[in-house]
Amino acid sequence: SHNSRLLTVSFTLATNPWTESMLLCMSAVFGTYVYWYISSIQDFVSFGNPNLLSLKSFFNGTGLFHRHGNPSLLGRYEALVAAGELSWDRGQVKALQRLQELVGQLSSNRQRTGTGVSPLGHRRWFIDKLLKRDRTLHSAPESTKGLYLYGSVGAGKTMLMDLFYQSLEISHKQRVHFNAFMLDVHERIHRFKQSLPRASAQDKPHTYDPIAPVARQIANTTQLLCFDEFQVTDIADAVILKRLFSVMFTSGVVVVATSNRHPDDLYKNGLQRTNFLPFIDVLKHHCNLLRLDPGTDYRERILASAAGQVYISPNSPEANQRLENVFREMAEEQNISQVPITLDFLGRSLHVPRACGPMAFFSFQELCAQPLSAADYLELCRHFDTLFIRDVPQMSLLQRTEARRFITLIDTLYDQKVKVVCTAEVPIEDLFAVEGRA
Repeated sequence: SHNSRLLTVSFTLATNPWTESMLLCMSAVFGTYVYWYISSIQDFVSFGNPNLLSLKSFFNGTGLFHRHGNPSLLGRYEALVAAGELSWDRGQVKALQRLQELVGQLSSNRQRTGTGVSPLGHRRWFIDKLLKRDRTLHSAPESTKGLYLYGSVGAGKTMLMDLFYQSLEISHKQRVHFNAFMLDVHERIHRFKQSLPRASAQDKPHTYDPIAPVARQIANTTQLLCFDEFQVTDIADAVILKRLFSVMFTSGVVVVATSNRHPDDLYKNGLQRTNFLPFIDVLKHHCNLLRLDPGTDYRERILASAAGQVYISPNSPEANQRLENVFREMAEEQNISQVPITLDFLGRSLHVPRACGPMAFFSFQELCAQPLSAADYLELCRHFDTLFIRDVPQMSLLQRTEARRFITLIDTLYDQKVKVVCTAEVPIEDLFAVEGRA
């Protein structure tokens, strides 16, 4: 009913001869709310409506459409559909509407906390002075729930995150792959432990919980934290997530994440999972859940046009020779020799059997049958823009560990925009088989 009253007021003002004066007063008092609902109306009402054009013209004059994202997320999406870059999808539209609501809430929080100055911000300051109100009593932002967007591979989650993140003109935002974020967290924890005082050179640092200070350190510079590919596969991550995120949430950080899994399925069958379960409740309390499952796998559509060039199956001596020929031809073009190298980072070493400038060549066994983690795969991404992988097998529950590493590898390469050329035993849709079924 609150929304309906605002919409009614908006249309009433559009037909009133004092439209501009009244809107000026309303914007000073209600701020972002008037703007946001009128912005939302645009997606559902014809732009030919003269009353709506009057409202739009007024708000264009205030600069708000530019400041808060013009056009809206749905408007940008419709423009991409009209240009033929996307296909209209009901599930994606629903997700965009939820994300648009979050854009409005975050922008409103910025107005109240003074993290950004807009024409409406100046007017509210003027009204506060006239009424002798102390806005510092209301400066804390209201609790804003984030969004956990999950669904099958190829549903368009990354594209939706792109639109959402680009539309937000707030300075304290960060977008990061979840594995890269946790790697940074562990590095911060290590530095914090090293900074703890020692009684003498032989003594160990004093015992102290480093997670809360690290979480507050992140919260001090981040209002919005966007995660691509939220997944938990490492016990070192699992045991600290509840404490880490609880402090970040209570410090006002808003989280938006994409994942292939429902929160209840995170870290499924992982070691000591009972210690991880409380984190799921924390995540669900601070984030709304939305499932995105369109009927079309958009990645599959893209892969179909290039599968014969970058994904070679079935595996055979001829297929591997073809892979070798492509690697050799690209190496000859760059006039760089193929050599083995070792990458040293975080106190460990990662062997690369064949490196050639920005390219590297591995077998599946070297990448996924060894005790490697997301940190190793991220290090590869820092040095190479193309990976050649031979002999990718069909996997089943008997190779679940290798399968998990392979998923982490591909997710990391995809997020870091590293190209992959590989040979595989079976077509891509049959890579994982359960009880004899692909």
